[in-house]
Amino acid sequence: MKSTIALAVVLGCATGAASAQSPSSAFARGASQQSWQNPGLAAVLEKCSKKPQAFRISGDGDASTAVAPPPPALPTPTAIPGVIAANQGWKVVWAWEGNNADGPIAGDDTKILFANQDASNVMELDTATGLAKIIHDDTNTGGAVSRSKNGALFVASRGLGAAILQLEPQRKVLANSFRGEPLDCAGGVLNDLTADASGGVYLAISGGGLFYSNPQGVMTQYGEGVTGPNGIILSADERTLYVTNGPAMVAFDVQADGSLVNQREFAKLRSGQGGDGSAIDSEGRVYVATGSAADVFAPSGEFLGTIDGPDGMHGVAFGGRDKKTLFGIVFYGGWGTPSARNQVVGISTIAQGYTGRAK
Repeated sequence: MKSTIALAVVLGCATGAASAQSPSSAFARGASQQSWQNPGLAAVLEKCSKKPQAFRISGDGDASTAVAPPPPALPTPTAIPGVIAANQGWKVVWAWEGNNADGPIAGDDTKILFANQDASNVMELDTATGLAKIIHDDTNTGGAVSRSKNGALFVASRGLGAAILQLEPQRKVLANSFRGEPLDCAGGVLNDLTADASGGVYLAISGGGLFYSNPQGVMTQYGEGVTGPNGIILSADERTLYVTNGPAMVAFDVQADGSLVNQREFAKLRSGQGGDGSAIDSEGRVYVATGSAADVFAPSGEFLGTIDGPDGMHGVAFGGRDKKTLFGIVFYGGWGTPSARNQVVGISTIAQGYTGRAK
């Protein structure tokens, strides 16, 4: 299935915010809202040609819930040949409050970048010191981030007025409409994205579907039955797109113009509650976070094993000096409540993440 239309809007040359490196406790937790939490969404949806189904993240709790549970245990995963050795352990490199630390990618040296959703900013974390700084702000509840092979940095803006926002090298809205209507009319919430070398971006909207914005901001929808997309990642040669869809991962062939063909099931997930943030390594293996682990698959789709992780692990990315550390983002507590907490954890691997792109 395929539908087309959209728009790219330039915001101008706004520069990203910067701050001194500090521990997590030095930063504001934030109180940004996803579009479905915003009371103003109803008025926007009334004007859509087809009103989408109501969307809500399960686990959104009573705002009076203030006491966070203890952090989840850090398991010792089983060895997977060529991927991870025996007796490796996870280490916490970042811990803070809120529904933050989402959509991580590798930065320079020992640094990683992630979106601080509640605080509407993008942070650069030095995983060697545990100190971070804000490098971009005012992202409208920015979620996942992606950097293309050419260095362009994008974030999924999850607030009312949903959009794919380019942050570098020039700050602008790449795409914020579909079929001539606000992207909010697609329904759901912008979840994850992966940028290609041509300036386009693939976007997974949970509850909305799978989309591609070409470099001009024209949005096209793809996929039959892809109703629960979440984690999304391009192969190293960018000829294959992998997308999680509930308990499975589907794959598409990527055409020269960015269009998608030959949809097929790539793999069935083996652990957790469903697929989430994903990554690839230098051998083309695919790593899929499943809520408590990362399932690992060969490029053929063969299941290689599961890297057990903390409960609440909903995304993975390689990073570190040699890209031989797998980082996971962890959420625990009540979603949307004062008890919400987040962590970034890391574990040493034999496998090396793909070095030709940030993720």
